[in-house]
Amino acid sequence: MQYRIDDLVTLMARLRDPADGCPWDLKQDFASIVPHTLEEAYEVADTIERQDWAHLRDELGDLLFQVIFYARLGEEQGRFDFDAIVDNLVGKLIRRHPHVFPAGTLESRAGDQTRSDTEIRETWEAIKQQERDDKAKTGVLDDVPLALPALSRAAKLQKRAARVGFDWPQTLQVLDKIEEEIAELREAIARGAQDEITDELGDLMFAQVNLARHLGVDPEAALRGTNAKFTRRFSHIEDAMAASDRDWHDFSLDELDALWDEAKAKGL
Repeated sequence: MQYRIDDLVTLMARLRDPADGCPWDLKQDFASIVPHTLEEAYEVADTIERQDWAHLRDELGDLLFQVIFYARLGEEQGRFDFDAIVDNLVGKLIRRHPHVFPAGTLESRAGDQTRSDTEIRETWEAIKQQERDDKAKTGVLDDVPLALPALSRAAKLQKRAARVGFDWPQTLQVLDKIEEEIAELREAIARGAQDEITDELGDLMFAQVNLARHLGVDPEAALRGTNAKFTRRFSHIEDAMAASDRDWHDFSLDELDALWDEAKAKGL
């Protein structure tokens, strides 16, 4: 027997049954499970980046369970259920893919397969903007989620602002801005003004995210890649240390740098 999505919906209802459900699940609400949702999303991303395909199925299941949990809470409160989530999602995706579903229905065929990736992205963003306009008149940045990781939110804020023309026209201008922010950070450090240092460091990081956007790089993915690279090279130093039967305080900084360079030479 293979379980299906209806079985998962039924399982969630049982876990939330006031009479004989799970005490922990019964205590949860929308806000309390948000941290778990974020954690599961990061675990999916981590599994993919490590190409750990054997465990990806499990992590995707854990993430799906979060959606089912929200759906159950919504159903209990008379707001929405899982079917409503699916209905809304399918309808939205059909609207945003007119080159695939020209008649606006799931059954429609003979879409335009000649459009470039750029044209498809532009249409997608235009439709999303129209959907936002139809919901309510809000500021350009108003619906960028506060809960996004800081790097991702910075990129999304900049992308949204750029769409209305608030952007540097040339990538080199962003590099100039980064150098300007570095100079301002140096001045703040020289004054020993901690509040200013924090502020200027934030400005520098924001400008670097802007550069990533101009270069077509996902800053969150880039930094995760660098974190993984640092971990691999650091582990190489630890392995060399264990093989030599010496401890951290036995190595000079020059020796540690040499081991780091050795790790780089090995492609770690």
